[in-house]
Amino acid sequence: MTQTLYGRMYLAAYDTDAAALYDRTRTGFLLRAAVLAELALLGRVTDGAGDVTVADSGPTGDPVLDDTLAQAGAHRRTWKAWIRADRAETLGAVEDRLAAVGLITVEERPAFVRPARRSVTVRDAAGVRALQDGLAAQLHGAGPLAPHDAVLLALAAAGGVRHIVSRADARAHRDRLDAAAGRLDALAPALGKAVRGLGTTLVAAQGGMGGS
Repeated sequence: MTQTLYGRMYLAAYDTDAAALYDRTRTGFLLRAAVLAELALLGRVTDGAGDVTVADSGPTGDPVLDDTLAQAGAHRRTWKAWIRADRAETLGAVEDRLAAVGLITVEERPAFVRPARRSVTVRDAAGVRALQDGLAAQLHGAGPLAPHDAVLLALAAAGGVRHIVSRADARAHRDRLDAAAGRLDALAPALGKAVRGLGTTLVAAQGGMGGS
């Protein structure tokens, strides 16, 4: 299973029963946020008065991270703006990366198929379910959350990934989810704020672009 934060976010968002992402539009936003959070965890970007500021522009060795790092170095934008920017391209890049390392298979649907998009199958459905069950167990637990797990739970809650954080869980474990979101605040206050407002951003995006 992948160790990258964005890769784990993608697999967490995959619905093994439906053999597809829970929602491709929403997943694009979550991946952008996960990539930014991963760069922050690596110390490559910081929060500069609400904008993403590159602290170390050297290559990370990961093509997905390096692409976003180069973008952030070329343009100064807020964390919210970067989460919204190029999300479809990032989704495709993440799928290409996961396919390259053998975690998923990707089938390109013909252009005349509506909606025209990729068909993705995970190669280890049991492993993906174990990842998702582990995150759910972290939510229901009482011990401290690992940084990566905290970010994933905060994003899953904000993005409405219900097979990870159900509506009932969101109510029952609000304090734990707030603590998870607090990890994002510690990385970059504006990132935490952008993720907390992600629900409104997603509704607005899907209202303008349609659903998944």
